[in-house]
Amino acid sequence: MTRQTRDISIVGGGLAGLTAAIACAEGGARVTLHEAHREPGGRARSTGGPYVANDGTHVFYSDGTPWRWLAARGLVQPYARLTLGALARSRFRHGGRLGGPPLSLVRALGRRRLRAPADEDFATWGGRHLGQEGMRAACGLVGVVTYDGDPGRLSAAFVWERVLRVAAPRPPAPRYVVGGWGRVIDRMAIHARGLGVRIETGSRVDALPEDTPVIVATSLDAARTLLGDGSLRWESGRAVLLDLGLRESRGDLFLVSDLDEGGFLERYTLPDPSLAPAGHSLVQLQMPMRADETKEGAIARAERVADLGLPGWRERTTWRREATCNGRTGALDLPGTTWRDRPAIERGNGVWLAGDSVAAPGLLSEVSSHSALAAAASALRAVGREPGRDLPQSASGRGRRA
Repeated sequence: MTRQTRDISIVGGGLAGLTAAIACAEGGARVTLHEAHREPGGRARSTGGPYVANDGTHVFYSDGTPWRWLAARGLVQPYARLTLGALARSRFRHGGRLGGPPLSLVRALGRRRLRAPADEDFATWGGRHLGQEGMRAACGLVGVVTYDGDPGRLSAAFVWERVLRVAAPRPPAPRYVVGGWGRVIDRMAIHARGLGVRIETGSRVDALPEDTPVIVATSLDAARTLLGDGSLRWESGRAVLLDLGLRESRGDLFLVSDLDEGGFLERYTLPDPSLAPAGHSLVQLQMPMRADETKEGAIARAERVADLGLPGWRERTTWRREATCNGRTGALDLPGTTWRDRPAIERGNGVWLAGDSVAAPGLLSEVSSHSALAAAASALRAVGREPGRDLPQSASGRGRRA
């Protein structure tokens, strides 16, 4: 039923909330966005400097719809691409040593035409079709996009899709927004306000507004409490993050993909020198945590990757930050499930859900953007407005309902 209002409320001012706010305002709605913190951003915030670090090893993929939506509005420009020089300074860790991609991984990636099932785990399916070595190398390759210490336990379809995406034979898809993801958030907030969106920071919502449609763009944990819905749960990853500010050295690599343990190292100042003072580098590392592993143990393993890719880094460190990501790293699909089985975007009674663990497709932050655009389209229809042509014509997936 169409509501007698043009107002839409949004709870949460991260990437999903700001995307939904812009899409709703473009559709002619009056939008109020509530953000509990002093500034919007969520996990897309960046540190203030002198080292500008994202909350984890963030990157946009230019072969996805969310990137095109952001770029069409000038929200991710300027950005840097991967260069041949950066690729030349990239290595794989395999068998404890650095080098090029092992033959087992090359052979596995050569089987791109394979279609993996959702109802079987990747370790079983991959071992049968890619060989044990190829399967293990593929698991290590996607540690960075699953934040999981054992991708082999996940749905074969889920893991294989990500293997093929991150190792696509096309020109490199990653894009690095100059100045970090915080710049994207700043531009999104300015753009939203320019469209008339009222952004209320320091505004913690403990009960849903009753007089307007609402898009809840928070973590599943926060949404579960706000909506009083115990079904809002889904598998997610667990990893440690290690950020380093270093004095530059010519021996430093740009990237290390740790096929042995699923870790990842990236020197972000190679494509974007603005992230650190002159003569310094910003490096971000990620290491998926093993079952029952302590933070200290996982950090020690990340440091061993740094030993390989950044010779003498300890003596050159001028800034360091450690963090643990637990249950806030995006959805993981177990065998027998797909993204369509995750918590539904549409919750009923004029409430929609957006975020990186709901029923929408995509890689990492793309799930947040897809779900936000789908929620915005439905909310606009609820207030009698016609969604723009670049919004979904229907919800991406109904998902699970309690």
